[in-house]
Amino acid sequence: MARIPLCIPELGGNAAAYLNECLQTNWVSSVGPFVSRFEREFAARVESPHAVACASGTAAIHLALLATGVQPGDEVWVSDLTFIASANPARYCGASVTLVDSEADTWNLDPQLVVDELEARAKRGDRMPAAIVAVHLLGHPPQLAPVLEAAAARGVPVIEDAAEALGATWNRGPIAGRQAGSVSTIGCFSFNGNKVITSGGGGMLVTGDESLATRARHLSTQAKIPGVAYRHDEVAYNYRLTNLAAALGVAQLERLDEYLDRKRAISERYDEAFRGLAGMTTPPRQDWARSSVWLYSPLFATGQVRERVRLALAAADIEARPVWTPLHQQPPYAASSVLGGGFVASDLASRALSLPSSVGLTDQEQQEVVGVVSDALTART
Repeated sequence: MARIPLCIPELGGNAAAYLNECLQTNWVSSVGPFVSRFEREFAARVESPHAVACASGTAAIHLALLATGVQPGDEVWVSDLTFIASANPARYCGASVTLVDSEADTWNLDPQLVVDELEARAKRGDRMPAAIVAVHLLGHPPQLAPVLEAAAARGVPVIEDAAEALGATWNRGPIAGRQAGSVSTIGCFSFNGNKVITSGGGGMLVTGDESLATRARHLSTQAKIPGVAYRHDEVAYNYRLTNLAAALGVAQLERLDEYLDRKRAISERYDEAFRGLAGMTTPPRQDWARSSVWLYSPLFATGQVRERVRLALAAADIEARPVWTPLHQQPPYAASSVLGGGFVASDLASRALSLPSSVGLTDQEQQEVVGVVSDALTART
């Protein structure tokens, strides 16, 4: 049987036609009609007034921090349980990073830790963080409303790292009906090859603040002053998305609802198959939110059980991966302060495993995954 990958893109639709249009017209670099079209259509899809196409999701976060004024010597708070790209841009800016432990309900940053620390600093008269980067881990939105309220009261910008959560929403509360990435100062998305949609690489920054969008766009184009001459008013970055990548992004965006439906159906089939199976619990699924279910990642009873399942899947040529190693366990951030201590993030990371979640995963392939997981859990040790 063929290998079953963890999460690969499904191309098709208008992708070939749009890419061919780029080749035929010679519009292949960052100046081209598909870039502005992708920005316009993406902004409409996530219901945000402004969008800036970027070379990567990491570049989008970097631009977001720069646009909100993060400078050397500042402090940025970041979710502890996340891919390292959520934190690295703060270091690019010369800022220090303080990590925020997870909550067990969503695996995202614990909002109470954020609110309590902001209140404590306000009472002491201590310096506030320059920004808070809140990650939508594995596609599930965080409990962001209390964070937004507490941060706004103290003038702290909140940046959503929604790289894994395109299409996710909140169902209840003050931000009910809103799209992931659209409720904060700036939202950032990734279009890497394994994301909900892909442009082969690339990212997007969205915001309701026109001045922030203008600032981010200026920084993304080497701070070039408009006009024929090559004049630049500051040191900046080559962070613009190419027309070729944007063309693929437009074609993928046209199929977003189809992809979300498939991912959610895959998740529901896994839930049904694993219901009642001892030794594991299904991923977070809070009724106040609707996840994009980018990766289906159950939690196993112990790290040893997780590894037994992972090795059984690998022996069957099925790709599965542990979730991100918490940043406080990574050498670049081992000395960082951790609000809450990082104990929840460490526990989750030691026991969670992401299973094949490609939109093209067939029922037969999924049943093979289920069979291997079930056998591994029920096998005598």
